[in-house]
Amino acid sequence: MTQTPGDAPILEDGEKILAEFRPDRGKYWRDHGVMAVILMALAGIVLWAIDSPYPAIGSLGAILAVGVRAAYLAGETLSLRWVLTDRRLILPGGQRAVMLGDIATVRPLLGDVQIITTGGDKHLLKHLANGADVVRRIAQARDKRAKRRAA
Repeated sequence: MTQTPGDAPILEDGEKILAEFRPDRGKYWRDHGVMAVILMALAGIVLWAIDSPYPAIGSLGAILAVGVRAAYLAGETLSLRWVLTDRRLILPGGQRAVMLGDIATVRPLLGDVQIITTGGDKHLLKHLANGADVVRRIAQARDKRAKRRAA
């Protein structure tokens, strides 16, 4: 069964949802604003360094490119949803999941949250309003699951 981002995840028998994480609209636009400013500066510097007569136009082009990209991807990105259960972290779309016992590392990464599995797979939860809280909640769920399995 194909799920759309708005569908509820398919849970296993007895599995409980602990939390749901969605991108924050304000954070999404702030992240893109920072990216636009950085790329604007880089474009201006490169064009100035190669002695182009149009470094300001290149800088404006960089800002516009990031803005158009952000606007184009906003609907898709802001509809993503990660679901934390007592057994796994269900990735957007509901078709793939990371078992809590397979999470080797969960850490903040430039305001987002990076998950690294014991197999080396990496997943990024982007544009979250409170990345530190998400890290704490995933780590707590993982540690609690590990204690239950050890008992």
